[in-house]
Amino acid sequence: MKFVDIENWERKKHFNYFKQLDYPHFNICGNVDITEFYRYIKENKNPFFISMLYVVTKTANSIKEFRYRIREDKVIEHEIVNPAFTVMNLNEVFGFCTVKFIEEFKGFIINTSNEIEIAKNNISIEDESGRDDLIYTTSIPWVSFTSITHPIQMSPIDTIPRISWGKYFEENGKIKLPLSVQVNHSMADGVHIGRYFNAIQEILDNPVKYL
Repeated sequence: MKFVDIENWERKKHFNYFKQLDYPHFNICGNVDITEFYRYIKENKNPFFISMLYVVTKTANSIKEFRYRIREDKVIEHEIVNPAFTVMNLNEVFGFCTVKFIEEFKGFIINTSNEIEIAKNNISIEDESGRDDLIYTTSIPWVSFTSITHPIQMSPIDTIPRISWGKYFEENGKIKLPLSVQVNHSMADGVHIGRYFNAIQEILDNPVKYL
């Protein structure tokens, strides 16, 4: 973790403007092509949710704006951010689960699978106090949504990105997946979400190279 020099930061004016808004978050939804990714994980018998969780977190870590956070009146940049996501038990009650991001794909699958099983038997919706080295993620596998909103805590200000994906579907011979990316505008702009969509599509198109 390191502190950003706000006085000499190219985003200083944007940071000061957006942080004082009542609701500085914005959200962009779009469809990504998962045809090659889907084929690869099915051939290798990898779990879809955990594989997608790895991809969205790996992509977030590759863009510094997704690793910026506000702490009081300071801005920090994390070296690594980790996925925090929802897990549902047999009674259709969900809880939160946080896992360490592991760059090695197989290691991430094994560790996350173990943590999910623990979370299913110990449902909790408590955040870890003071922790912000996270990416909040969730899957809505019942709906191919075109938009989505998230509950946000604004006191203190929340700068953790939210990344969600919905039910995949076929379109013109391709498999598409609705993907939502939400960020605090004081930390990132549309160009950074655009960069995120381009980077994640690169991974999804080339799973042999990145997974």
